[in-house]
Formats: sequence, C-alpha cells, structure tokens
Amino acid sequence: MRKTALLSLILLAAPLSAVAKPPVVVELYTAQGCAACGEANANLAKLAERPGVLALTFPVDYWDYLGWADTFARPEFTERQKAYVAKLSLREPYTPQVVVDGRTQAAGLKGDRVIKLIGDAARAPRDPPDIRFSGARVYVGSGRAPRGGGDVWLVRYDPRERDVVVKSGDNKGQTIPHKNVVREVTRLGGWRGRPAAFRLPVPAEEGLKSVVIVQGGHGGRILGVGQPRA
Repeated sequence: MRKTALLSLILLAAPLSAVAKPPVVVELYTAQGCAACGEANANLAKLAERPGVLALTFPVDYWDYLGWADTFARPEFTERQKAYVAKLSLREPYTPQVVVDGRTQAAGLKGDRVIKLIGDAARAPRDPPDIRFSGARVYVGSGRAPRGGGDVWLVRYDPRERDVVVKSGDNKGQTIPHKNVVREVTRLGGWRGRPAAFRLPVPAEEGLKSVVIVQGGHGGRILGVGQPRA
C-alpha cells in the first residue's frame, strides 16, 4: 500500500509535459538481405524527422540464409514481429513491413499508405498512462489496461544514420541505409492498470537512446510511450 502511494505521488509530481500525447510509434521490420528493403529503410529515415513520430528499425534474421547475415538483426526482433503476425491475423512475417502503434500494418514500400496510417493513429483518441523516469527506474501510472493486461518494454536504439555495404546475397554491392536501429528490446514486466515501478538495466552500448513502451500483451496496441529527458 505504501509503495503504491509513493508511486502515485511521484507521478502526480510530474510536469504537465510528461502527460502530453505520446508519439505515434512506427516500427519497420527489415533485413539487409531483402532486395526491397533499402528503399523502405530510406523512407523510415524520412519518417524519423516528422514531429510526433517515433520511428524504429527492427532488423530481422530470417533472410540470413540467402547469403548475407544482417549485421544488426536479433532473434528477439523476429519474435516481436511474429507476435504482430498473430495479433493482426497475417499469414506469415515479411519484409519490409511497417507496424503503426501496434494497431495496423502495411508494406514498407507503400509510403502513402504508411502516411495515412500514421495520420489515423495520431487522430485516434488515446488516454496513455503517465510515464516518469527517475534515476535507474521508470514509473508507469494508472490507466485502463487491456484485457489480460499489458507489457512494459524498454527499447534502446541508435539515433545515428548508419550505412552498411552488403558484400554477398541479393543486395551484393549495395549500400543499405539505416536510421534508429534498435539494439536492445527488453520486457521490464507486466502492467495491469495500477501504478508500477521498473528498474532499468544498464545499456550494453554507449550512445543509445531509450524509450519505454506500454503495450497490450502479445503484440497488442501501444498504450503509452515515454522517453527520458535529454
């Protein structure tokens, strides 16, 4: 009881900016061995400059067998995409794929469609929980949790532009651009609508930005987004 009260006081003390409308989260699932992904990567880099958008690149590993092992891919990124496949009633994962706010998806090369989905998500009513950072902890406030509860994810990404020269496979000789490449994704714990606190692990790399995402379980819709102040 005392712990819950303390969390509530911390969240009530947050400035009004902490409860501003969260950005629309745009996730690109891509691979350096995917022939169509270079253009989608470039499109995401442009989206990353749009106000009110958090663009994240999740490189997947299931095209590595074509002759080039993606230098940024992690199996946990593939598992995250598979959760969306099930939740969005798709037949199978594919690249390049864009998922918007965990609610809708489109092929990464359909730029106009992606822009429309972002606009729809920005206009949709949202009531996010407060997310507050303090030292090595993040505090998530109260709110309406989805049936079955939600998950609190820590995502760390590289904000720098990174170009990779592919030396084999379908994209041999091409330079593939990357922006906001995710380097870590960690489930901090569950959230059931009540205030909760989570410890933040130490970053594995320097120079990464962090974001905490509150999301429906098993690839559900994104409920809230918080980033530490610079």
